[in-house]
Amino acid sequence: MINVSLLTLTYPSGKGVFELDFTVPKGAVMGYLGPNGAGKTTTLRALLGFMRPDKGKCHIAGLDCIEEAPEVQKHLGYIPGEIVFPDGMYGDEFLSFMAAMRGTKNTTRLKQLLDMFELDPRGKIRRFSKGMKQKLGIVAAFMHSPEVLVLDEPSSGLDPLMQNRFTELILSEKALGRTILMSSHIFEEVEKVCDTVLIIKNGRIVKQAEVQALKDSQRKVFALTTADNSLAAKTLVAAGFKAQSDASGVVLIEVAGGNVDRFIKAAAELTVQNLSVKHQTLEDIFIDFYGKEVK
Repeated sequence: MINVSLLTLTYPSGKGVFELDFTVPKGAVMGYLGPNGAGKTTTLRALLGFMRPDKGKCHIAGLDCIEEAPEVQKHLGYIPGEIVFPDGMYGDEFLSFMAAMRGTKNTTRLKQLLDMFELDPRGKIRRFSKGMKQKLGIVAAFMHSPEVLVLDEPSSGLDPLMQNRFTELILSEKALGRTILMSSHIFEEVEKVCDTVLIIKNGRIVKQAEVQALKDSQRKVFALTTADNSLAAKTLVAAGFKAQSDASGVVLIEVAGGNVDRFIKAAAELTVQNLSVKHQTLEDIFIDFYGKEVK
C-alpha cells in the first residue's frame, strides 16, 4: 500500500534522505524511528507530495505521491509533526472545512472521535492548549476513515490517558485493515501497535525488522544480590557472562536470550538473596544504533 523506491532528497546543506527503499503492505503498521534530523519528517513529506525527490519514487495505493498528489490525499490521513492550523479559525469550523474539502457528509465517525478524545472543538484554535490542538489534528486525520495513515509523532502533547486512547484507536484501525506508517519517540506505543520498525540514521535506513523478532532477540539484564557480590561477579565472568557491580554493589549480568538456562544454573551455585530482570526495550535497541557506528 505504501511503496518507497530508492528515494533520495537532498537539502542544500547536504543533509536529507538517501536511497530509501521500503514497503508497508495493506493492513500493516510500521514504526519509523530516529532522532530529530534523521530524515523521518522529510520522508513523510515526500509521501504527502509536499517535497519533490531528487531521484526515486514513492507510491500510495499505486498512485505516484508527486504526480498524483491530489488523488493520493483522498485515500490518506495525515498528522504533521508540527501542526499549524489556519489563523483565526474555530475548532468546529476547521473540522467542517476539512469535511467539505474531502466531500465527507457522514459525521458519525467525527462524533465518535470527539467523544473518544473528550474534545469540545468549539472555541478559537489559537486558544487551545497543545494537547487540544493535537487532539484536533488526530480527529481531522481519522474522521474520514482513510485507507492509509501517515503519522508524524501523533501522540505528542497528549497526557497518559489520551496516549492510551490513541493506542486503542490505532489498534482498532489496524483491525479494520488500515495501513499505517507512524513516526514516534514513544517506544511503548511502538511495541504495542507496530508490526515492523524501520530505523533511520543520517538519512539512511540502518535496520528494518519485525517488532516480535526484535523482542525475541533482546538481551536481558539480571540484577543479582548474593552473600558475596564480589565473588558472584568473578564466578559469573569466569562462566562466560558479562557481569559488573553497580554503585550499590548489586551485580548486573547481561544474558542473551538463549543463555538464560545456563545463567540460572551458574547462579544456583551462589547464595542468592535477590534476583530481578530488566528486558531490553526498543528504546535500548534504538540507543544501541545511535551509540555506535553501524557497520
